Amino acid sequence: MRQPRGDSRGILDPARLARQVRFRRHLPTLALHRWVEHYWLIDWDLGEPFEQRIVPHPAVNLVFQRDGNGPERAELAGVGQELFSITLTGSGRVSGVQFRPGGFHPFWRRPVAELTGRRRPIADLADVGGPPGHAVCAGTDAERCQALDALLGGWAPRPDPVNDEVMSLVETIRTDRNVRRVDEFAREHGVSVRRLQRLFLTHVGVGPKWVIRRYRLHEAIERAAGGPPDWAGLAAELGYSDQAHLVRDFTAATGVSPTAYAQTGRRWA
Repeated sequence: MRQPRGDSRGILDPARLARQVRFRRHLPTLALHRWVEHYWLIDWDLGEPFEQRIVPHPAVNLVFQRDGNGPERAELAGVGQELFSITLTGSGRVSGVQFRPGGFHPFWRRPVAELTGRRRPIADLADVGGPPGHAVCAGTDAERCQALDALLGGWAPRPDPVNDEVMSLVETIRTDRNVRRVDEFAREHGVSVRRLQRLFLTHVGVGPKWVIRRYRLHEAIERAAGGPPDWAGLAAELGYSDQAHLVRDFTAATGVSPTAYAQTGRRWA
């Protein structure tokens, strides 16, 4: 039986996050498994501000947040290509949906690249073609997940063989370290590079080269959180031309060098 992902990929300083907030993942109803990676819920009650940084996945997120006793607000977050940072204060709750890479297209029904790099506040889901919104941050975890199930089910997504193909291709990139070059990957799967790029931009929101590099970088970040790895060996293992290339990508994505990040991870462990 499928379980929610248990890794911390994309989350910087995951041990610190676990100390500061209640973070958990739940699966949607079975009918939505095809498109939704998981729901993610966060609750917090903080004595001082807490900043969390994320190196985004190639995925769209639908996020509902309520701070203290204030009103619930929602936003649609396209694939983020830059480091994302948020500062939480006081108390609050978030109920989020992380779609599978490519999984938002059957709900959006337009090129997902329209959303890439954008975080779009929405007063009501009807504003973006979905069903009318309603509160999803109240109640137990089960009640929050049921509210998200009802909301997404009301969007009436329809299966699409081409979309399924794209999601399968992204999953192969995520799980197979041997995928390193777009041209080789396209040839192996019997598609042209141009068609592959077009499919990814339409259904995922970013190109296949970006997806390959992002997933390899996620693995490097996760490995560094457990202590300094053999950087030269890891660079070769992940398909980088040399250690310097990995260090440049890592620093650009996280804002800190691999060595500094590994030291931070030990401090919060």
